[in-house]
Amino acid sequence: MTKKGLFNQVLQIAVVVKDLEEAMKNYWDKWGIGPWSVYTFDPNTVKDMILHGKREDYAMRLALAEIGNVQWELIQPLDDKSIYADFLKEHGEGLHHVALGVRNYEEAMELAKERGIEVIQGGTWFGFTYTYLDTRKDLATIVELYNQPEGWEFPEPEDTYPKNS
Repeated sequence: MTKKGLFNQVLQIAVVVKDLEEAMKNYWDKWGIGPWSVYTFDPNTVKDMILHGKREDYAMRLALAEIGNVQWELIQPLDDKSIYADFLKEHGEGLHHVALGVRNYEEAMELAKERGIEVIQGGTWFGFTYTYLDTRKDLATIVELYNQPEGWEFPEPEDTYPKNS
């Protein structure tokens, strides 16, 4: 498996921001990146939240847009518990992680475990499981993996920017 390469696609680039509204406005108004779909991830919308391998609730508000075939994500932490809040405190705003596609989620997770790679955050959002691996030592960034059920579709966004887009 590793000779072929574990990762087969760049799915998402994620940026942690202090103010989601301000960030969306900047990306759209100055750079034409968007439109944005906005979602809240918290105990009401995400099941089985984990943080550093333990069951722990956290909250963030995020916005998603497409640039070509890659999703761009802006994340504003809503508490001080998440890896996003830690990143914001330590580094300020900036690139946080890359989501990469894998051929088989379970095999990828087993390989990460064999290599001693820690799951630093995760959860299941409307049936879609996301997992952050601490690959910073090897890859100089956090990698997010998805376990997306067949036929899964995004729920309706809570909001959009610009409005009604």
